[in-house]
Amino acid sequence: MEKQKVSNKLIILFWLFIIGSILGFIFETIVVLFQKGHFELRQGLIYGPFIPVYGIGAVIYYLILNNINIKSKWKIFLITMVLGGVTEYICSLVQEKVFGTISWDYSYLPFNFNGRTSLLHCTYWGIAGVLYITFVVPLLRKIEQKADRITLKVFTLMFSILILFDITISCLASYRQNERRRNLAPDRKLEVILDTYYPDEYLDKIYTNKKEV
Repeated sequence: MEKQKVSNKLIILFWLFIIGSILGFIFETIVVLFQKGHFELRQGLIYGPFIPVYGIGAVIYYLILNNINIKSKWKIFLITMVLGGVTEYICSLVQEKVFGTISWDYSYLPFNFNGRTSLLHCTYWGIAGVLYITFVVPLLRKIEQKADRITLKVFTLMFSILILFDITISCLASYRQNERRRNLAPDRKLEVILDTYYPDEYLDKIYTNKKEV
């Protein structure tokens, strides 16, 4: 019974990550459309419409908010405002330290925190938290009711393998690109494969907002 609960919880967390990543992609695409006046993809992974920082935020929302009984939407707003801002800050820091790049820089905004997040974007996270409670939580309850179904488990397993591959190859390709910037020649077969199939030109077309630091 305990294993079943853990399995159901993992299924919910996985689909929360996927939903959050896709909604983040849609949000970023719309923002760019208004800012630049033209359509521009803002992918966070090489394959598919996913921006993981939003998926991570959605998972953190669930893990925190699911364990506290708060009904006031103002309190939800403030809590998720902080959670989202911290998540965005840490993701930016990790990206810079591991891959030598950043995908967002809010230094031009007032009340920014080292350019990694800002009061404005924390406010967006707070709004997202209220929307999460209002719309996503009811959807999660429906998923919970169907989590025991074999078809859902099989589909989740298959899709999780694809996503794991996407995340892994995206990280490896970005890390190798950082090595190429430092003029490090490939010394393993994997690095040769990454250089062949994921050259700078290819990655730059996908990560249009990524900058070297």
